[in-house]
Amino acid sequence: MACRRAPFVLTLLTTALLLVIGVVNPAAAEPGEDGGQNLTVRQALDKALAEYNDAKGRLDKSVADQAAIGEELTKTQARVSELEASAGVVASAAYRGRRVSLANVVIGSGDPETMLHNMVTVEYVLSRDDRALRELAATRKRLEQQRTDLDAAIANQQAQLKIMEANKKAAEDALRKAGGGGTTSGAPAGGKVTTGSVGRNADGSYPKEGCTLDDPTTSGCISSRMLNAYNAARQAGYTHYTSCYRGGGGGDHPLGKACDFSANAKTFVNARATGADKTYGDNLAAWCVANAKNLGVKYVIWYKRIWQPSSGWKSYGGDGTPAGDHYNHVHLSMQ
Repeated sequence: MACRRAPFVLTLLTTALLLVIGVVNPAAAEPGEDGGQNLTVRQALDKALAEYNDAKGRLDKSVADQAAIGEELTKTQARVSELEASAGVVASAAYRGRRVSLANVVIGSGDPETMLHNMVTVEYVLSRDDRALRELAATRKRLEQQRTDLDAAIANQQAQLKIMEANKKAAEDALRKAGGGGTTSGAPAGGKVTTGSVGRNADGSYPKEGCTLDDPTTSGCISSRMLNAYNAARQAGYTHYTSCYRGGGGGDHPLGKACDFSANAKTFVNARATGADKTYGDNLAAWCVANAKNLGVKYVIWYKRIWQPSSGWKSYGGDGTPAGDHYNHVHLSMQ
């Protein structure tokens, strides 16, 4: 009996030893809840960056509106000037008694046929003058509305800038509370834009999304923008092992709005990425940043750094492990 149990006991002892020395430690290699950061701090960061992104979208829409309104306003102003010049001629003629003269033309006609012809001519001239004056009034009204719209767009721009600044500060405060937020060097750069822009609301913000689609990496769910970003990354050549949905806890994984892209092709390795794996992670992180606006990226974490749309690359707190410090995977969170 003792002999039959010996291999089983030996196996248990061997596994325990390997776990202790770190040769086999899947828990440490698998990304957890963003390095075990305080949930309240992480939620504050998520909220601030989401609101920043929406405000930035509304700002961009406002700037585009101002450009379009300004272009139309210039055209309308030119048309008003033309019509005012024409109206001046009409007014001058009326002042000089042209309408009385036109009546005299009709009354003074020598025969019925000539009178009829003159009456048609007079009707045409009066109708033309009236149309010019009506167009002038309508164009002036349109000009005033365009000026009002432009003022509203400028006011909206100023409001969104204030919202962006407040949320930038809130995000930076949350990041500092989590042990990061400092300046950093050597961050990934040079990514290429390979994506088109996702849909926006009429005001430029991102539509709200839920965890409604099947996650291709797990048995869980994923949001539409997250799935779009996952597929776009695949199409751009970033095909290493990836895990998205993760139940429980806080953060974006349970919401289907985050994916962890392993630097290693096959799995999450319990060590810092080096060599080709490090290069892969650098390139992927740079690609995520370059396509952030088009995809609706909220933040990117890689190699103990975090990129935010409000502040760029900053240091990241982490928890001292390869997974918690994001040395072995790129974390992508979506709006």
